[in-house]
Amino acid sequence: MHAEVRNTPTEHRYEVWVDGELADHAQYTLRKSCIAFIPTEVDEAYEGLAQGALDDARAQGLVIMPFCPFIVDFIERHLDQYRDLVAPEMLSPVGI
Repeated sequence: MHAEVRNTPTEHRYEVWVDGELADHAQYTLRKSCIAFIPTEVDEAYEGLAQGALDDARAQGLVIMPFCPFIVDFIERHLDQYRDLVAPEMLSPVGI
């Protein structure tokens, strides 16, 4: 199985393609230097989608506002890697 994460700005979403087929996606809105992941149902099997989207956001210098439970869950499980991307107002003392 070959999976690839793609940003599709015209659709405001990151997509995961598996063996050349669109498998799932995560929606976002973009404002200046901030990307907000809006609630989207994403199959847990595609956690590479979250990693790819967050790594791309980091490369672009964007601050993350995770409203999507899929993205929040991924960040919570990889807090050491992604906490610095999350907008401070989105962080709580016990986690995101």
